[in-house]
Amino acid sequence: MAAVMTPGLCLGLAAAGLAPSQAAAQERALPSQEGAPSAAPPQVRPFTALHPKRARFLGTPASGSERQVADWVVDSEDNRSLPFAIVDKKDAKVFVFDARGQLLGAAPALVGLAYGDDTVPGIGTRPLSKIRPEERTTPAGRFVASLGRDLGKLDVLWVGYDDGISLHRVIKGTAKEHRGQRLATPTPLDNRISFGCINVPGEFFDRIVDPAFTGTNGIVYILPDIKTMREAFPAYYDMEE
Repeated sequence: MAAVMTPGLCLGLAAAGLAPSQAAAQERALPSQEGAPSAAPPQVRPFTALHPKRARFLGTPASGSERQVADWVVDSEDNRSLPFAIVDKKDAKVFVFDARGQLLGAAPALVGLAYGDDTVPGIGTRPLSKIRPEERTTPAGRFVASLGRDLGKLDVLWVGYDDGISLHRVIKGTAKEHRGQRLATPTPLDNRISFGCINVPGEFFDRIVDPAFTGTNGIVYILPDIKTMREAFPAYYDMEE
């Protein structure tokens, strides 16, 4: 974190110093301490930011991990002044923020059927019918995202273009998947159903996602299932060390 030295601290350091004549007078007045062990040098404490910046959730409930990542993004400016989104697979939620870290909206989400934080190499070129259930994962980490079209007909926010991973309006899917009903339930336990993409309510995509990312790239942070937060977001921990 950036170190901050306030004007008050600078003044305090100046006041603590003694003028040369004053220092000499005090030295003559002190008894001789030859042979006495020298005093231990004062410990220097590292400076820390007095007022770290925080994301503004505007009263929207969020877990500790969701707030941790959002606050880090805002304070470190890891989003590079771009809008950003946080996807929590465990909680099955999506949060979208503007470039300054103010929440624009949050919604439930559907994520990959299988637990896992990596995509299978080459999976983006395979037909859906050839993707096994255990391969249907939503990857974790930091992704540069942009709006685009899927097969020329569906507006999506591309998260991993080569792997075919995007955030988009919920699709109908097969009848037995009940994707719309899964989004409406209050529990995240039934929100794992997709091939890896992140499905959100259509109204949320049209009202929040599309305007936030129109005309600009953005950053999407996907929280891990299995990996540690350090493995998913090494830049956050590199800053602390």
